[in-house]
Order: sequence, then structure tokens, then C-alpha cells
Amino acid sequence: MTRTFATSAVAGALLLSFGAASFAATGEFGNMCTEGLVLGKTVPTDCSVNTVIDGKTYCFGNEAAKMLFMKDPKGNLAKAQTYYSSKHPI
Repeated sequence: MTRTFATSAVAGALLLSFGAASFAATGEFGNMCTEGLVLGKTVPTDCSVNTVIDGKTYCFGNEAAKMLFMKDPKGNLAKAQTYYSSKHPI
């Protein structure tokens, strides 16, 4: 009985972790932290912290980065685009 319970618990934990991962979005800038780009840094994210602006999803490394970005989303988006374009030319 203990083995069955332990196996069920492990299976449940795995299902929960897969479920949580499915909530992460796919964002602009290759899922890099948009505020990081504003600051001239390349910071990869899983895009679990994000916001949608004009139908596009922008990712952040954490809630603090998102809050800083949202103080001036239009200006910060322009800065992020400029930095990203300089490092990833078309």
C-alpha cells in the first residue's frame, strides 16, 4: 500500500509540473526579459511572467522587472526593440 501511494504521489507531482509549464507563454524577443533588453542585457526567461501589449506577449524575468517596464511601456518597448535589433539583426 505504501508503494502504491508513493508512486501515485510522484505521478501527481509530475502532472502538476507539466501543467504549470503549459501556462508559460511564448513571447516576443525570443522569450528574453523585455526589461532586461531595456537595460542592455540579454536575460532568457520561461515567459511565465508576461504582459500583452497590442496583441503581442512580452516576457519578464520576474514581477519586479515587469513593474519597472510598465512605468513607461511605450518608451521601454522602443528601447528594448533597439537593443534587441542591434544584437539580432534581421
